[in-house]
Amino acid sequence: MTTAALHSPATAADLTFAMVGVGLAVMLLTCAALKRLARPLRQPAVMAEIAAGIALGPSLLGLLPGDPDRILFPEETRPLLSAVAQVGLLLFMFLLGWHTDPVLLRTSARHAASVSLCALTLSFGCGVALAAVLYGHHPPPAGEHIGFGVFALFLGTALAITAFPVLARILDEKGLTDTPVGSVALAAAAADDVLAWCLLALCTALATAGHPSEAAQTLVLAVAFVCLLAVLVRPLLAVAVRRAAARGSRGELLAVVTAGLFLCSYATTWIGIHAIFGAFAFGVIMPRESADALTASVRSSLEQSSALLLPVFFVVTGIHVDLGALTGRGWLELAAMVALACAGKLVGTAVPARLGGMGRRDTVTLSLLMNTRGLTEIVVLSAGRSLGVIDGRIFTMGVLMALITTVPGGFVRDGRGTPRTSGPTKDRPRGPVSDGGRRRPRPPAARRWYGAGGR
Repeated sequence: MTTAALHSPATAADLTFAMVGVGLAVMLLTCAALKRLARPLRQPAVMAEIAAGIALGPSLLGLLPGDPDRILFPEETRPLLSAVAQVGLLLFMFLLGWHTDPVLLRTSARHAASVSLCALTLSFGCGVALAAVLYGHHPPPAGEHIGFGVFALFLGTALAITAFPVLARILDEKGLTDTPVGSVALAAAAADDVLAWCLLALCTALATAGHPSEAAQTLVLAVAFVCLLAVLVRPLLAVAVRRAAARGSRGELLAVVTAGLFLCSYATTWIGIHAIFGAFAFGVIMPRESADALTASVRSSLEQSSALLLPVFFVVTGIHVDLGALTGRGWLELAAMVALACAGKLVGTAVPARLGGMGRRDTVTLSLLMNTRGLTEIVVLSAGRSLGVIDGRIFTMGVLMALITTVPGGFVRDGRGTPRTSGPTKDRPRGPVSDGGRRRPRPPAARRWYGAGGR
């Protein structure tokens, strides 16, 4: 074979594709190895996946001679790896929307509104205070013009996030799902996440618009898109699901659902907000009345695909974490970020919980759970980085903050063998966060996919 043949475009493309396969293999094997180490430490899988990305990036592998991180993940393969990662992220956001139970959100309005609103408001305020300190020392990337308002809105949103999937997984592992503290935690975290996604959508609209009128137009289009989904697409989707179920056509239903989530992702990108909002919104409108075996089979297929591809997203994200970029001031800023993030969630959760009559032990458990950020925080930080709202140093600090605040959640008390929701106990919430001693239905969002994915 001649030298010219070796360097022909087809051969170069084949080599790039082969290197993408090598990169994916290294990522998945590293994740699998670190997950085995994380399990005895009672940490969710996302911790291992982010740690794998950090280990495979410039912070660890890049310190070795010969630039092995550049050899494993050359520049020409990184956009392709990012594309695979984005598919995994969109599947995850769709499933998160599908598993967001409207009944649980209505329950949160009655029983956990005080916890959710207080924790989110105080955390958001801490983020704005942090933005006032960081803004002058972290100019936006070249070519970006990000005002303080957008920067403060983003950091406030980032600190206000609670990782609902991680929290749900911890509750399921600890046997706390159908306890009073578990019900309040699920409801409050679900409400927190929905509000935080709305804030992030607003931040995205403001960051991508060149003028306030353009931001207003983006928001109007986003509201119109949501209304279109609720009024027109949801009924049509329900009809499609019923017809596919009647024919037993699993492939047809899977194609309709998958096409719908990608089209909605494109629509929100075209509107001017992130693709993740389209996938999440399409998941929220998925019919829940039909819980037959066909629908469950389609959801299971998408969950398995997400479980395979989502680790790639976190590894690709972790590769962009550069601990070497943090100077002495950077580590002080990280300490301030962690302190404010913890203060906002812990105090914002504990005060309304205690005022509502929750016992000290359950208050501590609830506060630690609400302070977990995990994968949801990483999604938000990645969106901010791609929008140019934050620089690489704040991104690195945010990822480390997400890891640090998630660790304590794995050590909450085990609820197996403890009283559930019948009869008064010292740690049963009363007042606004109780349900009069009645047993609440076991929320479905804490099981199924979260139990399989371990996030």
